[in-house]
Amino acid sequence: MPLPVSLLLELPLLSSLPQVTIAHLAQHASEQSYAKREVVLQKGMPSVSLNFLIEGRLQGLDFTMDAREVGLYFVQPGDYFGEVALLDGQPQPEFVTAVAKSRVVRIGQELIKPILFASPKLAETLCTRLSLRLRGVSEHRRILGLATPLQRVCAQLQMLCMEAAAQVRIPNAPTHQELAIMINVTRETVSRVFQLLQGRGIVERDGNDLKVEDPATLRSLAEGATLS
Repeated sequence: MPLPVSLLLELPLLSSLPQVTIAHLAQHASEQSYAKREVVLQKGMPSVSLNFLIEGRLQGLDFTMDAREVGLYFVQPGDYFGEVALLDGQPQPEFVTAVAKSRVVRIGQELIKPILFASPKLAETLCTRLSLRLRGVSEHRRILGLATPLQRVCAQLQMLCMEAAAQVRIPNAPTHQELAIMINVTRETVSRVFQLLQGRGIVERDGNDLKVEDPATLRSLAEGATLS
């Protein structure tokens, strides 16, 4: 069943395409729903599509040699994923799982890949996105090398603020468990750090969002300052 053209027009990557191209993609795209914790992309599988998150939240992750989960990045509504395997023709480099009930649109690679390469604007967007992902990986490695869980949590929250293009709010903030696997600590450790940060008025929950009430202190803690 064809998807509504309006659904694809809401996706930032595709919104600049001609209407006739969007209509053609909508005719051949498919939509799937995923339950929480369901695998959306399997590591090691060949690429068959470019994927877009319509609703929910996903997390890219992998496993260490001793089978511990390592969170790599989050996918928010409107974003695309699976582009690395699509572009280089190699197997999918990590798992992507649903951390909330999610809806995903898939467009077959034989259809979308020629369009991506034929459009200089889309090619530039893909290159910029890959550069941001590479910078994010470097920052993530730096965070994992920080000395204390307090530093790691604060640095990760700072990183999420920057990814959301905001200094004082993280929309649809990750759970303590999701943060824990990002920074290689236990969920209980993250919960204790949050109790401390909330008790000092540095961060505050606002529904599904997290408000950073004191960005300067959060930055200082990420840099190694201690709370007196």
